[in-house]
Amino acid sequence: MTDALEVPKLKLNNGKMMPAIALGTYLGFGQNGTIKSQNKKLRNVVMRAIDIGYRHFDTAFIYETEEEIGEAIRMKIDEGVVKRDDIFVTTKLWNTHHKREQVPLVLKQTLDIMGLNYVDLYLMHWPIGLNEDYTFSNVDFMETWRGMEDAQRLGLTKAIGVSNFNAEQLKRVIEEGSIKPAAIQIEIHPQITQADLIEYARSEGIVVMGYSPFGSLVMRFGMQFPGPKMDDPVLVEIARKYNKTTAQVILRWQVDRNVVPVPKTVNYERLKENIDIFDFKLEQQEIDKINQYDSHVRYTFPTFWQTHPYYPFEKVDNPLSDPFIGRKVNSFSNTKS
Repeated sequence: MTDALEVPKLKLNNGKMMPAIALGTYLGFGQNGTIKSQNKKLRNVVMRAIDIGYRHFDTAFIYETEEEIGEAIRMKIDEGVVKRDDIFVTTKLWNTHHKREQVPLVLKQTLDIMGLNYVDLYLMHWPIGLNEDYTFSNVDFMETWRGMEDAQRLGLTKAIGVSNFNAEQLKRVIEEGSIKPAAIQIEIHPQITQADLIEYARSEGIVVMGYSPFGSLVMRFGMQFPGPKMDDPVLVEIARKYNKTTAQVILRWQVDRNVVPVPKTVNYERLKENIDIFDFKLEQQEIDKINQYDSHVRYTFPTFWQTHPYYPFEKVDNPLSDPFIGRKVNSFSNTKS
């Protein structure tokens, strides 16, 4: 469409191009489990997003949003708005499918659900393998990675990568695998800047995607956590300088650090706001100011898995009495797993 914004792209190590922002489609977790789209709401959001200029959509098997994303993409292709090559789809392998032979089979199921012939990027969601009953499995994530490589060789995905891996685990995949990860997706926001892991991935030619990009700026789990908010004076001052919103400044901060942000929203106005970040660039001193909010706080912190041998994060002494959200943790440079 003529009014669609043009989004820059980053070249992956397989030569493919990834749009520099992705729309996240995880709808959250409620009392009855994963929140599901009602009355094709997500499908309609994705269709609007394509009209605005979004070309990258991030999902996962566990989100239960793959079907509506695929439907939206196919409908926009049928309308002649985009071609399949214009759209970049990222999805993820869930923990209960870590055996090598399972990986291509599950991805084929995903493709059937989405109505697509391939995805552009397939990520191992966690290095943690689980059995169907969610007890810990003894599958080494390198066995899983070989299944990911099988899926790429079969043409089911154009590229493969990892999510929620620490630097040591990423290094092992690089050294022992036969296909280097094209991307890693991790939690990144002003309270956990992930400078060390970003730099390591960049040094290996691996693109970094950042989920939960707003950190404490937004409500989480129905609660307001400590940290900078949308009305933070430093952020507001930067936003006024560029005639942007605080949220746009934070997303641009990610882009200027060579991170592909993955904001999520089903609000039409915020859809437009979040993608309108490619007509300005932060100065280094402004990036440094935002970096100073780093307090090593992560919001995706599943301590109930911390006794798993491949748990990627910092461990706490008493996980049963300790919430897994909003934890202050050590930086990746001090992580041992």
